[in-house]
Amino acid sequence: MHDLNDETVKARAQLRSLFDAAVDAANPARAVARNLPMPPKGRTVVIGAGKAAVPMAKALESHWKGPLEGFVVAPQGYAHDLTRIELVHGRHPVPDESSLAAAEKALALAATLGPDDLLIALISGGASALMSKPVDGIGIAEKFGLVRALLKCGANIGELNCVRKQISAVKGGRLARAANGARIFTLALSDVPGDDPAIIGSGPTVADHTTKADARAILQRYRVEVPQAIARWLAQPDDDRSIPTASIETRVIVSPRESFRTVSEGACAMGLNVLYLGDRIEGEAREVAKVHAAIALEIAAHDNPARKPCLLLSGGETGVTVRGTGRGGRNVEFLLALAIALGGDTRMHAIAADTDGIDGMEAIAGAMIDPSSLDRARKLGMDPMAILEDNDAHTLFEILGDQVITSPTHTNVNDFRAILIR
Repeated sequence: MHDLNDETVKARAQLRSLFDAAVDAANPARAVARNLPMPPKGRTVVIGAGKAAVPMAKALESHWKGPLEGFVVAPQGYAHDLTRIELVHGRHPVPDESSLAAAEKALALAATLGPDDLLIALISGGASALMSKPVDGIGIAEKFGLVRALLKCGANIGELNCVRKQISAVKGGRLARAANGARIFTLALSDVPGDDPAIIGSGPTVADHTTKADARAILQRYRVEVPQAIARWLAQPDDDRSIPTASIETRVIVSPRESFRTVSEGACAMGLNVLYLGDRIEGEAREVAKVHAAIALEIAAHDNPARKPCLLLSGGETGVTVRGTGRGGRNVEFLLALAIALGGDTRMHAIAADTDGIDGMEAIAGAMIDPSSLDRARKLGMDPMAILEDNDAHTLFEILGDQVITSPTHTNVNDFRAILIR
C-alpha cells in the first residue's frame, strides 16, 4: 500500500464509513420482519431470487410461525444457515444453466399452488440473471448472448429488463400466472432508479406494461445483433399477460432512499454539508462523472450550490459502453473519469461503489480516489486516459491498491457515489 498523508487517510476513513453505513441501512432482514403477510388457509410457499435472498429468507424463517416451504436462488458461493427454505445457486450477472434450472424449479413449484395457498416472493437485485428461462423456441445460448451484448453496450437497467421480460418464461408476471390464482405477497428490495417493482428483478410476480415493440426499439437503438429465433418471437403479437392483480400485493421494503438518509445524517454529524443529487442518476458513467466534477469544482471555488466542507452524494445506476479490451465496471469507470476531470485538485477525495459488493462482473465493490491518484498511476507507467478509453479502470485501481472490497453484502440498493470537498 502506498503512503498517504494524514488528510487523505482521514478522508478515506470517513468515506468508507459512510459507504458501510449505506450498506447497513439496506439490511433486508430487518425490513422483512416488519412486513409479513397474514397466513393462508392452505400452504405457504416461498420463492425468492437475488443478492439479498438469503437474509430475506432467514428473516422469514425466524418470524413465520406456521408451516413454510420453498426455495430461494442466490449467486454462486453465497453461504447460508437456512433450515426450512432451500437454497439453490444461479449465475450473475450473465445467467447460465443453473439459472435456467432455478427458473424451471420456480415455475414447477408455483404450478402446485391453488386459491387457498400463499406464495411469498422475495425479490432483490440480481434476480433477473439468477432465475432465467427463455420462452419456447428461443435457445438458452441465444437469450444469454443477447443479455451479454446489452450489458456491453451500456443499456440501462430498465432497458435491459424490458428485453429480458419480453423473451422470458418467468419474468414480467409470468411466475404469478403460473401460480393458479394463489394469493401472492411480494417483498422487494429496490436496486433500480424510481423503485418500480415491475423492474426490480424483472418483476416475476408483477404485471408487465412493456411490449415486444418496446424491446425491438431498444435493440435497434443499441444496434444489437438479434438471433433469428428472438427476432421472430418479438415480431409476433403480444401474448395475454393478464394476472389476477386482486390477489397480489407488492411491497418495496428497502430502497436507496433509506440508505442515503442514513448517510446524510452521518455526514452531518461529521460536520459536513450534504448536497444530495438523488438516487435516480443514469447515463454513461464517464459523462455522469464530468457533471459531478463540475459541481464539485464549483463548490470548492465558490461555496455554491453548497458550502465547504461538503459531501456531494448521489445514487442510481450508470452504464458503461465497453469499446475497449478492459473489464468495464461502472463505478470504477466513473471514478477514473472523475479523477481526470478534477485534475488532481487537492480539495477532493471520492468513493464510488456498488452496495452489493460487485462492480460490473468483478467481485470488487468499487474504489476510491484522492488528489494523488493520477500522479501515482503515471509514476507506475500507466496512462489514465488510455486506460479509461480501454474501459480498464479495474486494473488501474487494483495496481494502485485503491479498490473497495467488501465480499458479498447480501443486499443491493445500487450505486453509492460520494465526493468529499474540503
